[in-house]
Amino acid sequence: MKMNIDPGTPGEEILIAEDSPTQAQRLRHILEKQGYRVTVATNGRIALEAAQKRKPALVISDVIMPEMDGYELCRRLKDTPELSDVPLILVTTLSDPQDVIRGLECRADNFVIKPYEERYLLSRIQFVLLNREMHRTEHSGMGVEIFFNGQRHFITADRLQILNLLLSTYEAAIQRNKELTSAQESLRQLNVRLEESNRELEAFSYSVSHDLRAPLRHIQGYAEMLTTEIQEHLSDKARRFLNIITTSSQHMSQLIDDLLGFSRMGRVEMRETVVPLDPLVAECIENLEMATRDRQIVWKIAPLPPVKGDPALLRQVFANLLSNAIKYSRTRTPAEIEIGFFRGEGGELTIFIRDNGVGFDMEYAGKLFGVFQRLHRAEDFEGTGVGLANVRRIVSRHGGRVWAESVLNQGATFYLTLRDPQ
Repeated sequence: MKMNIDPGTPGEEILIAEDSPTQAQRLRHILEKQGYRVTVATNGRIALEAAQKRKPALVISDVIMPEMDGYELCRRLKDTPELSDVPLILVTTLSDPQDVIRGLECRADNFVIKPYEERYLLSRIQFVLLNREMHRTEHSGMGVEIFFNGQRHFITADRLQILNLLLSTYEAAIQRNKELTSAQESLRQLNVRLEESNRELEAFSYSVSHDLRAPLRHIQGYAEMLTTEIQEHLSDKARRFLNIITTSSQHMSQLIDDLLGFSRMGRVEMRETVVPLDPLVAECIENLEMATRDRQIVWKIAPLPPVKGDPALLRQVFANLLSNAIKYSRTRTPAEIEIGFFRGEGGELTIFIRDNGVGFDMEYAGKLFGVFQRLHRAEDFEGTGVGLANVRRIVSRHGGRVWAESVLNQGATFYLTLRDPQ
């Protein structure tokens, strides 16, 4: 039997239910370009009233609207005898499989996924209009009861509606999968370029730092020779100038060494194992004996859990953080340094090191872990500002994060998250 099917011709009226003026205007523009007549309603209630006054060839409805959403509009439309044969397309983000079930329950004819391409939208409209006559010849059954996600649903949509809705959902899932695959590939390429840039930057930093060493040694050596050679003939002013040259070159030498160390840190191969933190912290404190000699320091060290990581790299982390705690609390008598841990939400393991030193202004906390960033004057506290940058880099390579909290003149607390070996 041959069936005459009307594919939908320009001039037919399409009713839009959309509360977003921007979305509604875009949809109107797309449809009117194709020759359709368009009526816009700002919610489901107004759309239903408009459909009752003048029967449209098709309804396109947003799902989330005030007063009456798209599902309820579809249900009311299908329950109205004179409008039950009007096809309805739901426009949604389709973020949950439950949307498909609700679409089946209210007997929607098709889905269009936001954001949509104009060509895809028009193909959906033409498909739905093409199937109007087939839809009219289908007879709804008695319905079927299904259970999905622990909830009971009663589906009365006819076979063609169910097939169309599932096919449109499947098509949307394929489209989303293509977009996700494309985004993943773009991200992969971006990561490759980023890694290449990082390698180039580290190689450049290493090369520059290495090449600076030779001329700096000449400056230091000749300054020392000059001082020895003509020391007796130097004025106090000239002697001070030479002393500034020597001191500055020594500081620059330290900066170069630290920059080289920072560059190497990104290339060091990690050897992960289970690391007991108690002996590691004890070793770090023992190695800082010169800095703690003749100091009154009250240590509060809680038993620490083992972590997953590289022992050598983690030793550098704790050496840096403990050295900072000792250095910035040297104006306190006694100095108090506390080491402990806690587990956050989801069991995240967080180690903290707290001191009662000079602290810092939290306004500048964002600069704390940058290379060569210092929050205190060099004449007050020595250092180049690379130690904490190394801490952040090492902790990041371990998949963790590091941050600090402080009140000026009331001490500081540094936190780092590490992986539990369990």
